[in-house]
Amino acid sequence: MAAGGGRNAPVCGGERGSRAPQHDGMWRDGGGEQYWSRPDCRAWTAVLLLGTCLLYCARVTVPICAVALSAHFGWDKKQSGVVLSSFFWGYCLTQVIGGHISDQVGGEKVLLLSASAWGFLTFITPLLTQITSAHLVFMTCSSSLPLLTGVFFPSLASLLSQRVRESERAFTYSTVGTGSQFGTLVIGAAGSLLLDWYGWESVFYFSGLLTLLWVYCTCKYLLVEKDLVIPIDYLRRGISISKQSKVPWKQLFKKAPIWAVIVAQLCTASTFFTLLSWLPTFFKETFPKSKGWVFNVVPWLVAIPTSLFSGFLSDHLINQGYKTITVRKFMQVIGSGISSVFALCLGQTSSFCKAIVFASASVGLQTFNHSGISVNVQDLAPSCAGLLFGVGNTGGALLGVVCVYLAGYLMETTGSWISVFNLVAAVNSVGLCVFLVFGEAQRVDTDSAYIDL
Repeated sequence: MAAGGGRNAPVCGGERGSRAPQHDGMWRDGGGEQYWSRPDCRAWTAVLLLGTCLLYCARVTVPICAVALSAHFGWDKKQSGVVLSSFFWGYCLTQVIGGHISDQVGGEKVLLLSASAWGFLTFITPLLTQITSAHLVFMTCSSSLPLLTGVFFPSLASLLSQRVRESERAFTYSTVGTGSQFGTLVIGAAGSLLLDWYGWESVFYFSGLLTLLWVYCTCKYLLVEKDLVIPIDYLRRGISISKQSKVPWKQLFKKAPIWAVIVAQLCTASTFFTLLSWLPTFFKETFPKSKGWVFNVVPWLVAIPTSLFSGFLSDHLINQGYKTITVRKFMQVIGSGISSVFALCLGQTSSFCKAIVFASASVGLQTFNHSGISVNVQDLAPSCAGLLFGVGNTGGALLGVVCVYLAGYLMETTGSWISVFNLVAAVNSVGLCVFLVFGEAQRVDTDSAYIDL
């Protein structure tokens, strides 16, 4: 591994040739790009899967404890809403800059740095609430963990674009992505038990301590000492996007495929937030006698194998000789198109069993987006995949706020859940159509001469 992050600079116009193993365990193609060896790739996939799981444990900690926190501090619904809504705003602020820094200094460094910060903050939150009287202000800032966790997925996209071969990216990303479902289920089960047995403080201790332990083990067993250092000069250059930047920004954002993947990602992220926010309410109001653990767990359990299958299928088709863009669009048709059909069916059924099937199919098939637009960013511009992913994710979170509010407004004015699922299908259709028409998979970040850091 080249010291100082020079590994991130692509070779312009270089054709991929035969790969040869190097002394540092990396494989390099004919253009000089470095990829993890298969054993390293498996190890990092497992570690990043666990990291994603812990990320979602931290994200869901406050919602799991919301009722207990409200009772403990005497908050009303509006005050609780302020704390919970701070997630979206914090999540939006660090996506782009986190992705850009990852492109410059290395995604693994940014991942571990942010995990150390959010793990430490989560762990000490119960302690700090004992020394301040401004509980609402403090918990609002504390639950803005997305300021720290918001860099995770852009950094992940940057890291995988540099280290994983094109023919293996979909399965790797899909596997790592299942950590979001695992994390939600783990903190939902373990967090609920800890909350009942030891109080809300124990949930924060549990999540924070596991994250810090993950960071320690990753640094100790997967990274060498030089990989842990981020020279100040590199960090400064990572933060500033100047005319001397090695990425031709103006030319890049004139490319239709770049905007196609950004728009598609924006649409799919916003509809995911909409379903995530409103599905529990839909089941509770439509089927009041239904068990919460069924409709809150089953769709996310289904999403785990579907995500893994989508990655396997995508890489298998590419290895069989199908064009990369054909496979990416096929995955997106399933992830945005067919999943929307099941969402529409969800609004029409009066059977609880059918509703569970439709909800599980819709949420599960959405994971095919991991093998579509999520890796297409890495296909188009591996040298700045983190920043571009951050742009799309930031837009998706902002549009998600709008769609979540709009869904509630439609429910209030029409009195029908059909309008909510029509909204989900309409937004998904816009993103899918744009991607099908303008989407490509050939690199577009090799127009200018790049300088090594």
